[in-house]
Amino acid sequence: MKKSFILIALSLILFSCKSENKNEEPNLIRGEFILIDDAAVLKGKDFIYGVIINDITLELAKKVEPLQREEYDMVPVVVKGIIKPNPEQGWEEIVEIKEIIGVSAPTSELPTKIKSSEEDKSSDLEK
Repeated sequence: MKKSFILIALSLILFSCKSENKNEEPNLIRGEFILIDDAAVLKGKDFIYGVIINDITLELAKKVEPLQREEYDMVPVVVKGIIKPNPEQGWEEIVEIKEIIGVSAPTSELPTKIKSSEEDKSSDLEK
């Protein structure tokens, strides 16, 4: 009886440890990336994650910067990362980037810019 109990307990421990390791496996993530000051975001078709800023994130930001058409332009990237629940306030989930797979130039047109009436008045005064 004791042997079967120990065998069952050991099996449960091994299976629970194995499932924890699966959560730490990096996922392939495709989305648009931007880093502004001390905040980074990775946005896909059906998700948006805050990004943990580490050396790999800063390396990705350097690769993305020359492809940005303007300061707040998001650039398509493919990365491997670990998605975690965010213990702090802000994004529901965060991603820790583990590997940069690829970076490509943005394909969509730039968003339409709308001038405020204050900008129009100041430009009229300059003329």
